[in-house]
Amino acid sequence: MVERSFSREYPPWPLPAVGVLILDRSRILLIKRAFQPSAGRWSIPGGVVELGEKVEEAAKREVREEVGIEVYDLELLGIYDSITRDSDGNVRYHYVIIDFLARPTSIAVTPSSEVAEYKWVDFENIDELDVSPSLVQLIKLHRERIIRYCQDKKKSIDGR
Repeated sequence: MVERSFSREYPPWPLPAVGVLILDRSRILLIKRAFQPSAGRWSIPGGVVELGEKVEEAAKREVREEVGIEVYDLELLGIYDSITRDSDGNVRYHYVIIDFLARPTSIAVTPSSEVAEYKWVDFENIDELDVSPSLVQLIKLHRERIIRYCQDKKKSIDGR
């Protein structure tokens, strides 16, 4: 096996990543990232797809690793580029992000060291938070679809 070692910062090529918009009724699980990119901003659980891993498996693994819960009913939401440039115009980060909608098997979160803070937020109040640029784009592109998913899956995990 060939060992490939490089930093996620200033990568030689775009990195495939996943994000998971976890919904419990009209609430979304948000995490405040502890590390770059988007450190200190609210986002959704996710991360880089590992070699040999299918994207749905990566989505489930990242949620389990970051917030300690299992998800089901994954639905592909969208795919887009998240590109961050430095002041000289060089690409500092470039992720091709595959986002999913999902339901949690539990709302009891156990955050990892990658998560500075977490909270369940009503979807309609998300604009009041300092969220990552990728989450802003995700909601802008898919607001109606996210609302329909919430309405189609009205029953909460805790029976409300």
